[in-house]
Amino acid sequence: MKQLPTIMVALNGARRTKVDHPSLPITVGEVVAEAAKCHAAGVNALHAHVRDVEGNHVLDAGLYQELIAEMAIKVPEMDVQITTEAVGIYSPEEQRKLVRDVMPKAVSVSLAEMLSDQDLDAAGDFYRFARDAGIAVQHILYSAEQVVQFNHCVSDGIIPVDSHQLLFVLGRYSEKQESDPSDLEPFLQKMDAGIGNLDWAVCAFGKQETACLLEAYRRGGKCRIGFENSLWNADGSVAKDNAERVQELSSLIRSEENHVI
Repeated sequence: MKQLPTIMVALNGARRTKVDHPSLPITVGEVVAEAAKCHAAGVNALHAHVRDVEGNHVLDAGLYQELIAEMAIKVPEMDVQITTEAVGIYSPEEQRKLVRDVMPKAVSVSLAEMLSDQDLDAAGDFYRFARDAGIAVQHILYSAEQVVQFNHCVSDGIIPVDSHQLLFVLGRYSEKQESDPSDLEPFLQKMDAGIGNLDWAVCAFGKQETACLLEAYRRGGKCRIGFENSLWNADGSVAKDNAERVQELSSLIRSEENHVI
């Protein structure tokens, strides 16, 4: 399975609007244009959400196919990872159907959401389908306890034993959420190196997003950055757009690499 990129950009998420930031992309055209700017700033993968005509989060196969097609034309160098995020709206079955309808190369799936209906057989069928179809599933984990749950799902055969992509979410989607680099440690303590090749990344909220992502990079992880989780640069200023966030993190990672002896 293809490895996660060092940096993936999450341009908009499911919740923020242009009221939160005028440069937050909403339409397919805006997402593609912003992705191109972020690619120029140093990122090679997009974590993609799509919105309906009113700007609401939606799991719409047609919109995702349109976005993937436009990205292939305008920014072919960037991989596109779709999301099945439920936001309290969509059932696990609807999430699974989205992936089967779109057939993306990559998708992020919350383990808690996928197992919320307690249908372990359907979940196992989905994960095996994705494996057999060559769809890279990044498992979204919101706590150290969910890392343990993921480990059990692999050992119990619900998730196929293979290479695994994980996303550790440092915090929650809540007002004034502020992540801290120390939030990463409990996740790492619960990872089970015996369940296969683990390729992990981090996303974080608030004004310490940069510090959290640099800590992940230093610990051997990857980074997911962008307005989905944070609008702020490392100095606390509001970024003018996603590309500015990517540029800052790319520069800091290059500095880290240059100091390695």
